[in-house]
Amino acid sequence: MAGSSELEYEQAYLDWAHRCLDEARRRVLRLRSLTTVGRGGTHQTRVEGEVVEGTIRNRLAQLDVGDAALVFGRIDPEGTPERFYIGRVAVADEHQEPVVVDWRAPIAEPFYRATGRHPMGLARRRHFATRGRRLLAVEDEVFGAGERGDAGAGAGLAGREVLLANLAQPRSGRLGDIVGTIQAEQDEIIRSELGGVVVVQGGPGTGKTVVALHRAAYLLYTHRFPLEDQGVLVVGPNRVFLRYVERVLPSLGEAGVELAVPADLVPEAVGDRREGPAAARVKGDVRMVTVLAKAVRDRQRPLRRDLVVGFGLMSLRCDVETSRRIVAAARRRARTHNAGRRLVEQGLWEALARSAREEVEPALVRERLRRHDEIRTVLEWMWPQLTPDELLHDLFGSRALIRLAAGSTLDAGEQASLERPRGEPFDRREWTDADVPLLDEARALLGPRPGKGDEEPRSYGHLVVDEAQDLSPMALRMLSRRSLGGSMTVVGDIAQATGSWAPGGWNDVLDHLPGRRAPRVHELTIAYRTPAAVLSLAERVLPAAVPGLHSSRSVREGGDPPQVVRAAPGRLGAEVAALVGAERVAVGEGNMAVVVPDSLVDHVSAALDAAGEDHGRSGGERLDVQVSVLAVRLVKGLELDSVLVVEPARIVAEEPQGLRSLYVALTRATRRLTVVHSEPLPEVLVERRPSPA
Repeated sequence: MAGSSELEYEQAYLDWAHRCLDEARRRVLRLRSLTTVGRGGTHQTRVEGEVVEGTIRNRLAQLDVGDAALVFGRIDPEGTPERFYIGRVAVADEHQEPVVVDWRAPIAEPFYRATGRHPMGLARRRHFATRGRRLLAVEDEVFGAGERGDAGAGAGLAGREVLLANLAQPRSGRLGDIVGTIQAEQDEIIRSELGGVVVVQGGPGTGKTVVALHRAAYLLYTHRFPLEDQGVLVVGPNRVFLRYVERVLPSLGEAGVELAVPADLVPEAVGDRREGPAAARVKGDVRMVTVLAKAVRDRQRPLRRDLVVGFGLMSLRCDVETSRRIVAAARRRARTHNAGRRLVEQGLWEALARSAREEVEPALVRERLRRHDEIRTVLEWMWPQLTPDELLHDLFGSRALIRLAAGSTLDAGEQASLERPRGEPFDRREWTDADVPLLDEARALLGPRPGKGDEEPRSYGHLVVDEAQDLSPMALRMLSRRSLGGSMTVVGDIAQATGSWAPGGWNDVLDHLPGRRAPRVHELTIAYRTPAAVLSLAERVLPAAVPGLHSSRSVREGGDPPQVVRAAPGRLGAEVAALVGAERVAVGEGNMAVVVPDSLVDHVSAALDAAGEDHGRSGGERLDVQVSVLAVRLVKGLELDSVLVVEPARIVAEEPQGLRSLYVALTRATRRLTVVHSEPLPEVLVERRPSPA
């Protein structure tokens, strides 16, 4: 660490950088007075003013760093007196000379990537530890003193002391950026070129989520055009997760990125009901593409008997064979089902016109008969206009339609798992998460209904997909449709695959993603968040959950050893409440989660209420209270100071991938981990004592 004179010098520089930033904001605000349009302005002037105002708002958002660090450190190139200060946003003085370099600029790369063996032209790298605008400490790395070998998980870390100090800070319930402490293996992924699919495999605590979000910010900086117009979409596993990460990109000056769960990508109402494991697996199977295509085709039907309709003094006719040719022609020519309706209608008007005793124009037939009840019934039979809602509602509500569509594609048990009663009113039907990819597939097959105002699904220039190992083949197919050019960052951990579909490796995922370019697969191997003591307990579960996989190496040695507490029969809730009270004291301002199986959410929450312990509830989408009771399916991707895992045996029994879900629960803690149980522990958690000699 540097001396007090160095601290004073760098503090003065930070103060100057903040003054320049404040002046930059004032310059932007002055532009607003120059572009204000009065009441008498023309329409064009008002439109232009709105565009300028939008630009001003975006720039102000980029310059608003709040309490976050503006400057992270500096780099001193070798053989030159120049110094470059690296920070959150680019800042210049009144002469437009750079004061702070944006962390995403090419010149900033050595700040993150230089090593003793590969200094990338640096003589020195200096890291800043700050709180608000105050500089607390600086840490120097001097290059050129000979090669340094790597030893252990923490060797070769850039700004090790600053990094570890940041990791030790209490959690706030929101994921923070790591822009000041990005490590070389993370920076390589962040700066990977745009285009194709980038896969980031990483165990608990390796920072894969935050790396993917920083990559989105980097791509928007480097490829502002076209990505700003095309859009960037971040897809997360649930709304708790989205709330957890929602401040990362705005803190990096990128407020326009969309965040969504898969259910947000379809307009239909999706409820909270969980699909049964058998139905969820079938609905996620790529064979459903064939089933749905056949279900649509089954709604494209020739007449069952000849159509005869009055037309003045004449009768017009369309026989069954002619209707079969009309349907076949529409199938050949239409790109989507609903687009084919116009072709069927035109074919019907022409067939009826040809059947007349005298020459009749098809347009006249259409004009006179298109509102005729029998004609409308015939068209709805031959080629109905359908919404995804209607198609799936009809299909899943009829055993006969399922059997007709599934044929030999699904066996009898799989077909039965798709059935559900039609008892509830159609307009109040809520779909499940497992239905979402099917609704999207149906929309792709059906297309918009002409004249109904249906919108085509939006696509994006780049997608970030987190916890991708939990997505079914049908869900991955849905996300692929949202990609304009196949550019995606896909993040996850095969060991944490807890859904009905658990891929054996990333190739199983990549098979369903765009393949225009060869994918690039990266693995993060160092656990920054999770202490070694916490990982030691989780490592007992991993070999049984996913044989052959190994956990990450932690840079945080030691830590409080995990505790295993057995509650007396009937005392589980009271024991959890007592532990929560003790943990509040132990973690101070830190946050805490009580991770439970679904069946115990209400029981544990009621016990905390009875003990007067304030807390948030599972599914509330909020982690800004100190204590949250969370179902185990909602904790993936989160980090918390203290975690209580309740009844691990029930977690294993109730979840589709029980041991993997337990592994996830045991790896959320950044400081303290406690396991509470009244039922016998799963075999993998039973500590085996060596037998006496």
